[in-house]
Amino acid sequence: MEVLHEEMPFDLDFHPSSPLVVTSLITGELFLFRYGPESQPERLFSVKAHKESCRAVRFVDSGKVILSGSADCSVLASDVETGKAIARLEDAHENGINRLICLTETTIATGDDEGCIKVWDTRERSCCNTFHVHEDYISDMTYAADSNQILATSGDGTLSVNNLRRNKVKSQSEFSEDELLSLVVMKNGKKVVCGTPSGALLLYSWGYFKDCSDRFLGHTQSVDTMLKLDEETLISGASDGVISLVGILPNRIIQPLAEHSEYPIEALAFSNDKKYLGSLSHDKMLKLWDLQELLNGPQVVNGGEPAASGSDDSDDDGNDDGMDVDMAPTSSKGSRSKKAGKGQSSSRPASDFFADL
Repeated sequence: MEVLHEEMPFDLDFHPSSPLVVTSLITGELFLFRYGPESQPERLFSVKAHKESCRAVRFVDSGKVILSGSADCSVLASDVETGKAIARLEDAHENGINRLICLTETTIATGDDEGCIKVWDTRERSCCNTFHVHEDYISDMTYAADSNQILATSGDGTLSVNNLRRNKVKSQSEFSEDELLSLVVMKNGKKVVCGTPSGALLLYSWGYFKDCSDRFLGHTQSVDTMLKLDEETLISGASDGVISLVGILPNRIIQPLAEHSEYPIEALAFSNDKKYLGSLSHDKMLKLWDLQELLNGPQVVNGGEPAASGSDDSDDDGNDDGMDVDMAPTSSKGSRSKKAGKGQSSSRPASDFFADL
């Protein structure tokens, strides 16, 4: 199943219970589609949600509301039935919003172009946490629920661990040679895997984030997005348009699953029942793949041995609880300078925004 957009889509998300998928476009528009096994996706609505590009989109409130983040620095809540705006938080960040993720039923996190991360609590109806740790755009974020921490990657080449309970940065890695573009937490919380422009996957052991413990060179192109399939395997989307199944410890490309196009993969997402894998690319196409059919395809191993340091033994790093991080954040050593006062927001507009929700 596929849908061609008139302009390039940036992000997608599946509804938590219904066969609906939403996409956000470079034009600031939101598109909502209904999909089914017997027909092409049906467009339910398209709305002009933002003045500038809409880079991130998520369903919240059990799928009743669509939240979107934009380069115009705003966060918008839209009604899933009509597409109409429910509430808008102007100037949520001082710079364009690049990422938006759901943490719990009542909290979300946003990351911007200058490395600022904010956490919004709908119960308190305000911005409850702000982390100024990165010196470049936030490329990806994920939530570690067990330890109540946000892990973030950035264009500055570092990985950060941000503790929500204490409102402090627990740890930050050393600057890598590459930007860090994507991340997933694997091996029951013991490993954090990051994608890079060179195609290398950097593996960090939980609690030892200063430097990567493994480096897997299986991809030949930039790994722009990743999805965790299970504790042993992930699905990667690369800049050559190829979607691959990747094993972690032992590290190997298990098989190429599909080729979306010859253009970079912009985003990947699972449907709520994991029956479908959604992909977006620079060809302006949304494609919905039958996940089981992809996984049952020919088992083609893309050459190459596991990385020298990539062994099962590195799973056990002596930090069984996986909660505590053993170092303070590293000092800023990069060439980029962080601007002072980034990302401060008034609690008043945030209050109004979440009160409307």
